[in-house]
Amino acid sequence: MKVLVAVKRVVDFNVKVRVKADKTGVETANVKMSMNPFDEIGVEEAIRLKEAGKASEVIAVSIGIAQAQETIRTALAMGADRGIHVLTDGELQPLAVAKLLKAVVEKEQPKLVILGKQAIDDDCNQTGQMLAALLGWPQGTFVSKIAPDGDSMTVTREVDGGLETVQLRLPAIVTTDLRLNEPRYASLPNIMKAKKKPIEQLTPAALGVDVAPRLATLKVEEPPKRKSGVKVGSVAELVEKLRTEAKVIP
Repeated sequence: MKVLVAVKRVVDFNVKVRVKADKTGVETANVKMSMNPFDEIGVEEAIRLKEAGKASEVIAVSIGIAQAQETIRTALAMGADRGIHVLTDGELQPLAVAKLLKAVVEKEQPKLVILGKQAIDDDCNQTGQMLAALLGWPQGTFVSKIAPDGDSMTVTREVDGGLETVQLRLPAIVTTDLRLNEPRYASLPNIMKAKKKPIEQLTPAALGVDVAPRLATLKVEEPPKRKSGVKVGSVAELVEKLRTEAKVIP
């Protein structure tokens, strides 16, 4: 079974995000970038499937600027076999990404595609669902457990009411949740080996996909700063403030 994993280059989760002075987006210049944490979980799960003899090859795919190859190299250092980089400098929105991934899937013919449930930069949570719709494949989203079984797999989904178990016929789309696994750290020997693993470069034009944005970002603003609290001298004063200022009690 060939497994394809989508990985995205995002601002590192430890970095405090700052809005650009012109409010057109967030600042990414001279900012530490890394693989989207949910995608990292997807890479780990694909590697575990290969180690268990359930997968024959793991392919890491990233879409974006030239530096996205660094993210692919991280996946290769973790244990992926080869990479595919779709090079584009333009703004990418979920539908365009889904269309590009669809073209890559049709080219590679994997049995399983794993994506993070969302990217921590835009939090859209749309690409996996859109890709499944475009391909007409079954999907399991917010997955915390995967159990392949021949031409199908059983997945456990994290839903609002608890856990839901569904069976998917392969080929299928899966999006990962936090509790699926704990990603490994890439060892130094594997980091060195990753430098020699192949990365194929493609373009949206070569894949026949129009990635022109359909939405326009009008303005990006920081959330309003939280007001400082106040101390009260008695319970009676607290109740009075809750009634007259906060208006949370009658």
